Amino acid sequence: MPDNTLTPDQIDTLRGRVRELMPALRSDLEDLTRIPSVSLPSFDQRHVDASAEATAALLRAEGLEVEIVREGGAPAVIGRVAGPEGAPTVMLYAHHDVQPPGDDAEWDSPPFEPTERDGRLYGRGAADDKAGIMAHLAALRVHAGALPVGVTVFVEGEEEYGSDSLPDILAAHGDKLAADVIVLADSMNWDIGTPALTTSLRGLVRADVTVRTLDHGIHSGMFGGPMPDAFSALVRLLATLHDEAGDVAVAGLTSGEASDLDYPEDRLRAESGMLPCTELIGTGSILSRQWTKPAMAIIGIDAPTVERSSNTLIPSVRARLSMRLAPDEDPADGFAALERHLREHVPWGAELTVEQVDAGPGFYADTTGPVYDEARAAFRDAWDGSEPVDIGVGGSIPFVAAFAERFPEAAILVTGVEDPDTRAHGANESLHLGEFERVCVAEALLLARLGAM
Repeated sequence: MPDNTLTPDQIDTLRGRVRELMPALRSDLEDLTRIPSVSLPSFDQRHVDASAEATAALLRAEGLEVEIVREGGAPAVIGRVAGPEGAPTVMLYAHHDVQPPGDDAEWDSPPFEPTERDGRLYGRGAADDKAGIMAHLAALRVHAGALPVGVTVFVEGEEEYGSDSLPDILAAHGDKLAADVIVLADSMNWDIGTPALTTSLRGLVRADVTVRTLDHGIHSGMFGGPMPDAFSALVRLLATLHDEAGDVAVAGLTSGEASDLDYPEDRLRAESGMLPCTELIGTGSILSRQWTKPAMAIIGIDAPTVERSSNTLIPSVRARLSMRLAPDEDPADGFAALERHLREHVPWGAELTVEQVDAGPGFYADTTGPVYDEARAAFRDAWDGSEPVDIGVGGSIPFVAAFAERFPEAAILVTGVEDPDTRAHGANESLHLGEFERVCVAEALLLARLGAM
């Protein structure tokens, strides 16, 4: 535990300053949330441009030197302000693009009209990740005119579309982003009232699997029996991806053990919306299954719909697989293992094509050292003494590994504003406003602690 770099009076002053700023912070967050900045190319990209401009304007208002950069993809915003002589530089990351809203009928209020209900602010991007932007703005506003550290703010514009241009941005603008400490605000806390640092992330491989048995569709009555249809062949192949217990059956993949945190099955069921009759799959602790062991999901199939089906043997069918990897698994090795498994198990001599769609590495953080000590102390103060926990995240955030590779000497803190009820990427995404205020306090305290080290 670090020495008391801040006095109780200093902590109370910063906490009170955040409370004073909350109405303006919320208003700015709602304005950002109203911009439908979906970065998928099938959506209007003018909204992504507008979101970048709005973010840049907020940073300029705090006295930062700001530029909007674009390296073949969506616009990103870089803002910089110097700190005191000899103080460390802290880079604060978030992203201003959002997921598609999905079906408006599944929302209880319009997805791009922020609405408060029961202490939560609902809207697409209200949590993921425009609240991350505003947490950074909160820290800047709290220390306005007397920043204890140098600050660089980097707000990406295509995180929800895979951060494809991020390597080019880091190559072209990496010198501007170099920092001693990097705070990546795009994760979650363990629970309402319990802060967390994300210390591991699984990797990801997505692959398209195409099975072909015929060169054209044929009558299922005339030829059914000796002739295999592609859909049946694909179903048999996909069934080999899990063993009887539900563990991933692809040979050669690595696994790990997760943190020993109390996470009972009933909490998992409540947070996931699992039906009472559905059984859990896999072996080992629940958190290991979610955070450090491989997982496999079939996320899409190209085939005739039930409504458009006919008595025809389907000649070709394609499925998309989403494979999560242990944090230290090389995605290239993971894809090679998957492809090898599929080729060894394809039934009935069917023609098989396996194509990698995309991939992203996992991440393990070194959680030792004074920066992590100060971060935990800041969380403890912001959450009124609640001890922060280290968590893993089963999802993949490939940009974290990209920053770790580009800035190997920097201490990387993966934080966030989400909680188990946030429903990021789903309908009725929301931000717990009380937790958001604590996140803002924690970041303001962290900058103060880093400046006082």
